[in-house]
Amino acid sequence: MHVRVAGEQDFPGLLGLAAQVEHWFGPMVEDRGFQDAVRKHIRRSTALVAATPGPDLLGGLLFAVKAPTYHVHWLVVAEQARGKGVRRALMADAMRRFVPGPGIVEVVTFGADHPGASASGARVFYERLGFSPGEVTDPGPDGGSRQVYRLALRKSSTS
Repeated sequence: MHVRVAGEQDFPGLLGLAAQVEHWFGPMVEDRGFQDAVRKHIRRSTALVAATPGPDLLGGLLFAVKAPTYHVHWLVVAEQARGKGVRRALMADAMRRFVPGPGIVEVVTFGADHPGASASGARVFYERLGFSPGEVTDPGPDGGSRQVYRLALRKSSTS
């Protein structure tokens, strides 16, 4: 597996990953706003993919680079690749590539009562990376609860 910047050729694969998690996030694949967001991240080189030789992507990440607060907009791993370090590899590459110095990294993830919270392992994953739970925020498109998680970086993420 290797992580790289996504190209236009990865757009269908990213939509394929989205299809695997619509039961947690709500409709995305046919949503024009989601499609536009993915394309925008690809154009800006702020979309990453985890890939192996072959046609299928293992995971994808959309990241917003606006210092001093950075945002993980979307992080998803293919069902068959979960639990194999893909999420961690995508986050490590994003931090190294996009976060040059001190700042805050934010992500909105499932609220504690959301069915995807334990099934996806997202909350535990972010906590293991050093993120702290913050305030509850607006529900997701699926109507489920959401919570902000933050990671304060006092030094460069590459040091």
